[in-house]
Amino acid sequence: MNIQSKLSVTYILLLIIGIITISAYAILSIRFFLFAAGLDEFKNDMRIVRQAVESSDENTDFFPFITETTDLFEYDLALFDSTGIPIYNTQPEQIFIDSREFLSDLVVDSVRANYEDIYIMNDPEYSRLVAFAKVDDGFPSVSYLRISKDKEEYYEAVDSIRHIIYAGMLFSIAAVMVVSFIFSKYMAAPIKQLNDAALTIADGQTHETLEMDRNDEFGTLASSLNKMAERFKKDNRQLQLLNEKQNQFFADIAHEVRNPLHTISGTIEMLQLENLSQKKKLQYMVTMHNQVERVSRLFNDIKMLQRYDMDQHFIDKEVVELKSFLEKIIITYEPLAQEKNIDLILTVESNMTVHADRDKLDQVMDNLITNALKYTSEGSINVLCEQVEAQIQISIQDTGIGIASEHLDRLFDRFYRTDKARSRDKGGTGLGLAIVRGILRAHGTDILVSSEVGKGSRFYFELPIIS
Repeated sequence: MNIQSKLSVTYILLLIIGIITISAYAILSIRFFLFAAGLDEFKNDMRIVRQAVESSDENTDFFPFITETTDLFEYDLALFDSTGIPIYNTQPEQIFIDSREFLSDLVVDSVRANYEDIYIMNDPEYSRLVAFAKVDDGFPSVSYLRISKDKEEYYEAVDSIRHIIYAGMLFSIAAVMVVSFIFSKYMAAPIKQLNDAALTIADGQTHETLEMDRNDEFGTLASSLNKMAERFKKDNRQLQLLNEKQNQFFADIAHEVRNPLHTISGTIEMLQLENLSQKKKLQYMVTMHNQVERVSRLFNDIKMLQRYDMDQHFIDKEVVELKSFLEKIIITYEPLAQEKNIDLILTVESNMTVHADRDKLDQVMDNLITNALKYTSEGSINVLCEQVEAQIQISIQDTGIGIASEHLDRLFDRFYRTDKARSRDKGGTGLGLAIVRGILRAHGTDILVSSEVGKGSRFYFELPIIS
């Protein structure tokens, strides 16, 4: 059973129960009201009949008069003497008269106990309403009067009203069924629409938007589904990009490993030649050693990147005094710069300290200065440490070949090279700048670059100053 059928059946059952309950209550209320009104009328009629009896005397044609009066009110009447013996009774002799309609000592006591000397007997187990009254004057020997009437006569009007209520109830039930069907369809439509949208999103079709112009909870849910679909769309796109990068990453690793392995394999074959000179053997051994180191550097860089991706404790910060830290780095690279006739210049504005991982920061500077030396043939490399507001900015600016603008956006991607052949000849793994970005992002900052082809490049980053 679908949601529309369930809603329709539920509404119909609830409303039918409500209609039946209200109808039954109305019938019982009307029945009670009519009987209460009839009971008041019955008591008033008893007063009138008693007055008629008390106004009669010996000269009055008493019994025909009483009979005519009783017929006028449509009651059964009986007259009793002081001892309780019936003197007159309008009920036919063949009709059985219940003992509750005779004058007993209990009835006499009940009559006398009443203020008006009238006793109304409404026995729930007896089908007739009975009233007794004390007669003080009138026809001789008449001391008590009794009238009675079938209770069902008071409920005759209820039967007519009951039929009207039943007809209205059936009409209401029919109307409820129609309204319930329409209402359930109205309520089920957005649920079905939301379900279809959810299934569509589950199938990966996140490009469609759920249009539902409602200001209720369904509209809110539709808006949430649209946001979820948009989020899934972005996540799917990110996963696709990640998958593409991952595939490219493994392809680049395979390519980077295959080249040195191919060189090592060829070198081993050459070393196996019998007439190979000692000088050639030494050259091949050096080549093979260089290629092994290249593979080793590659896997060390990959391990470093994996730690950045997975290890939350990748960075172990300490207080680093920048002037002495940078001076040691410059001393390390001065011999290489002198060999290339390049001026390696350090400028530190003041002796400032930062919170950083000393070894990782050393690795950042190593990669940046090494790259500057690789791609600078003449001129200078300037390492500048200066304060910019509440930050320390460290920059490495060279006068090398520069980087074209179309490469700047992907410069820090793993294995990305602006000139693959030239970079590989210089011994790079293609992971240096990616490692630099990973280390700096772990410090809560990032590496930035500005460059112009033929004029050089400037790499710089910032770290917060320790007061």
